[in-house]
Amino acid sequence: MSDDRTPDDEMTLWNLRVCVDSIGGRSVCGLEVGDYFDVVNSNELRLPADRHFCMYAVQAVLPMLPAKQRDLPAADWLERDTLAACPDPEERLIMRIERTERVTLRTENLT
Repeated sequence: MSDDRTPDDEMTLWNLRVCVDSIGGRSVCGLEVGDYFDVVNSNELRLPADRHFCMYAVQAVLPMLPAKQRDLPAADWLERDTLAACPDPEERLIMRIERTERVTLRTENLT
C-alpha cells in the first residue's frame, strides 16, 4: 500500500442479498420462499451450493442493485423500497433486497 493514497482511491458499498419473499401463484421456475442470491464486492453474484435462481427474476431486480449498494438520502424512494417483482404473471414472485455488510473497495480494482 502506497503512502500517496487518497480517500478518493476507496469507496464503501453494501453487499446485498436478494431473497424470494413471497410467491402468490405457482412457481414455474422452481424457486421457493427463502431462496436467495448474494451480490458481494460490487459485482460478484453468488448462489448457495446446489441451488439455482431464475435468470428472468434476476434481470427484473438487476437495475435496482447498484442503487441499493450505495447510501442514498433517506427521502429517496430507492433508499426505502426493497421489493421487486418477477415479470412472470403466473408466479407473482416478490423478491426482497437486503443490505448485509459494508465493504470498502479500491476503485482501481473496479471498472
